[in-house]
Amino acid sequence: MKHEQLRVAIQGIRASFHEEAAFKYFGENIHTIECNSFKQTFEALKNKNADYVVMAIENSIAGSILPNYSLLLSYGFPVVGEIYLPIQLHLMALPGVKFEDIKYVTSHPIAIRQCVDFFDEYPQLNIVESNDTAACAKRIRDEGLTDTVAIANSLAARLYGLDVLERRIESNKKNFTRFLILTHHENVSKKNPNKASLCFQVSNTVGALAKVLNIFAEQGLNMSKIQSMPILGKRNEYNFYVDVEWDDTKTYDIAIRQILKYTQNFNILGEYERHDEENGALPKTVKNEKVPRTYIKIKKMS
Repeated sequence: MKHEQLRVAIQGIRASFHEEAAFKYFGENIHTIECNSFKQTFEALKNKNADYVVMAIENSIAGSILPNYSLLLSYGFPVVGEIYLPIQLHLMALPGVKFEDIKYVTSHPIAIRQCVDFFDEYPQLNIVESNDTAACAKRIRDEGLTDTVAIANSLAARLYGLDVLERRIESNKKNFTRFLILTHHENVSKKNPNKASLCFQVSNTVGALAKVLNIFAEQGLNMSKIQSMPILGKRNEYNFYVDVEWDDTKTYDIAIRQILKYTQNFNILGEYERHDEENGALPKTVKNEKVPRTYIKIKKMS
């Protein structure tokens, strides 16, 4: 069954940073599927209730979101894109509420931690943690709270009819979150991939990981990310999640063939066009093309 709009599953509700990232990648003509957890977004994709998932994977201040790496591996949906979203946090309240009337500030704990300098200036404010920035803004509107403000993005302020009392209260003005775009295998389309997300294991011996990393360097691939995760129930064994970028696809293909000799349980989680942070260039989303041969041949090879 075809749908007029792309159905995009996100963790959180409308006007969350996940929806903002989805708008930035796909445009605003999409149908957002609200989910209470990251696992629910994958279940929506698995059950064909969504066409894509937009999932945060790391933040420039808070670091990697480790449980999401496990979801990538366990569900096996391909990564087909990425988007970097600047995190701009604003203080918002019901229209007419004055700053001196505020007693409580509510938001996601990570958002709160990103505004520590602001709270140092106003120690009288009581902080209330919640599970979603946009949900905090919605609660203020729904319950008519006049003594409470939310920390959220401008999209939430517009959607829920709140006034912004203070703009850009985040401590670090160069705060970004990286989101991954995932989909069903039949939706994969990569005309000119120049970035890949990989997962593999190496033996617990001296220099085992160095051999793999040296191959990337020898072939001129840029390793933009490496993240290790312990394998449950196995002592001193890890999954290594690595992102690599290249300019010449041939060098990437050579590197993949070579590192297969030194790895176990090798997975290509996705090959896609990297997001150019400098000029904001985004790859176009095109469907119904053949899955690249590299993905078919190598995925889950052990």
